[in-house]
Amino acid sequence: MKNRSKRLNQLVAILKENETVSVRRLAELLGVSEMTIRRDLDTLKSEAIVDRSYGSATYRRNSVVENTVSNYELYSAKIQQNEEKDRIGKFAATLIEPGDVVIIDSGSTADKLARYMPEDMDITVLCYNYNVLSCLINKTLTKLIFPGGYYHPTEQLFESPQSIELIGEIRATKAFISATGVHEKLGITCANNYEVPNKRTVIQSAQTKILITDSSKFGKVSPAYFAQLNEMDMIITDSGLSSDWKSFIEQADIELSLV
Repeated sequence: MKNRSKRLNQLVAILKENETVSVRRLAELLGVSEMTIRRDLDTLKSEAIVDRSYGSATYRRNSVVENTVSNYELYSAKIQQNEEKDRIGKFAATLIEPGDVVIIDSGSTADKLARYMPEDMDITVLCYNYNVLSCLINKTLTKLIFPGGYYHPTEQLFESPQSIELIGEIRATKAFISATGVHEKLGITCANNYEVPNKRTVIQSAQTKILITDSSKFGKVSPAYFAQLNEMDMIITDSGLSSDWKSFIEQADIELSLV
């Protein structure tokens, strides 16, 4: 995993310097197969860091990496737990049923869920994240609601008072909510205060609230509080969750799914 993270960071550095580079050239520069490069580029594309075209890749200006300090330590935090997030998103998608009205929050695990959403199911989805929207826009049977608003490139998030009003008018059967911190006493938190109104309104507008976050977030606290754990009906996380947390969630009478 460490070698792959380092290689992904090197890929970003090469693409930032050269804009567009062929898959063949990237494989030569990094001494790996073209198949490996394609898998790595798929990961970077899923994180909205590169754009893919036939046989090449282009660095996406104004991406998440562009808006942070571009070094290995900070970037690797963006891609860590990628496999766990993928499993969480894939399992979460299996909970969606025909006729559901679904709200999908912002975040890298929400991106995974959006990619696994059913292609052939009549559902309605409200989202306010660019990456989630781009995953759903070609699913022809999905009815999309996108509230819009002011754009925050670091989170790929849109928000505004008008969008909060629209979210508040929707009644959803299921809401999939992400977090960057889950603490037994200090509740569920996220990185930015501007995310909180969206999340709070989603919680108030949904029948079933489902927290989707990897096990590394448990026990952590981020700056912006938005909910208590007992406001969630279900938690989907990976099998790395500690036994203490499993017991705590069971005692809170919250359904837990480990993937």
